[in-house]
Amino acid sequence: MLRRASLGRSFGWLWAAYAVSAYGTGFGFGALPLIAVLVLHASPAEVSALSAVGPAVGALIALPLGPWVEFHRKRPVMIAMDLARFAAMMTIPVAYAFAWLSFAQLLVVSAVAATAKIAFNAASGAYLKTLVRPDDLLVANARFESTTWSSTALGPPLGGAATSLFGPVTTVVADALSYLFSALGITAIRGREERPRRIGGGRVSTSDLLEGWRHILAHPGLRALFVNTLLVNGLIMAAEPLVAVLMLGQLGFPPWQYGLAFAVPCVGGLVGSRMARRVVARYGRHRVLRTAGALRAVWLIGLALIQPGAAGLAIVMAVELAIIISASLFNPVVATYRLEHTPRARTARTLSAWSISSSASIAIFTALAGLLAEATSPRTALTVAGLLILATPLLLPRHDRTPQHDGVDQASPARRTLA
Repeated sequence: MLRRASLGRSFGWLWAAYAVSAYGTGFGFGALPLIAVLVLHASPAEVSALSAVGPAVGALIALPLGPWVEFHRKRPVMIAMDLARFAAMMTIPVAYAFAWLSFAQLLVVSAVAATAKIAFNAASGAYLKTLVRPDDLLVANARFESTTWSSTALGPPLGGAATSLFGPVTTVVADALSYLFSALGITAIRGREERPRRIGGGRVSTSDLLEGWRHILAHPGLRALFVNTLLVNGLIMAAEPLVAVLMLGQLGFPPWQYGLAFAVPCVGGLVGSRMARRVVARYGRHRVLRTAGALRAVWLIGLALIQPGAAGLAIVMAVELAIIISASLFNPVVATYRLEHTPRARTARTLSAWSISSSASIAIFTALAGLLAEATSPRTALTVAGLLILATPLLLPRHDRTPQHDGVDQASPARRTLA
């Protein structure tokens, strides 16, 4: 029987900071589109643009941040990104109070939040390697994954109730404050962090910008997982606005049922992420990647079968539950594999490249799915997405030929200081 690992006080503060911001984000889930509809009376095209343009612009702005994060101390970067998100989100309730709120402001806030998220994730992933031993990376990533899904399960229903009781910007204020508390939690981490040394000095070059992608594409296992993840995440996320139009518009589901359909299955994320360590210990990492990676792709086609009433609600919940359990098993294993097979000197740039590509992929697939739904119907677009994703398991790595801890520094002074 596997014991519960203790990862140290420093990891505890990092996990607590992540949990605070994750629950704030879950509480404020969909807040910007909701404000766009309820306050600014935005059109469906504008709401789709808000979902796609903000993250896409954020990914573009984040492009030079990967090298910048790489060559700076990670803890101050995380604090700065949390404070940037706090400041950006707080502009919305201020503008709302003075009747200054505009759709352009929502786009800017969305882009700033997306940029800061990419930089924060790159810094936190690199910082995590200094806090825990290589053998504990899967445990740490599984805890982050379980926190993500629990916040997604609890946050949206509570946020919806708060919006109904206290107004449309309530959840934005809560989300903003969560970033402030996250910054305070990271500040509480003790220990000296050494400034990364950059060989050659000078300004950031084109080579620095592309180093993350070069590392991913040169590594057979990372390359396969990278392409597979971009396609799967892009197609799954592209289906969300289509399901919203289908359920809320064409089939007449009330908003509370729509929220329930996506909140309840998130319990499966807790199940999958808590099982990850045991499943990997029993079956091996490669088999879990292949099996869970394939399973998360086979269920999406079921969303094209949504019908009115209780049967339709059950279909959505069943499909989402199956996808989430599979994804919550797959995600922490991929996150651990990515850290294990990335040298510390390239970690931030590799994670930035991965996040930027993911944001761009989601934006592209969301836009294409919207165009297809406009030309045909949401159900047809969901069918096409469900059929395309069935081919993605073919892109998963067939063999694991790389050593377990390739590229990982085994005992750094930073880890000894901070652990």
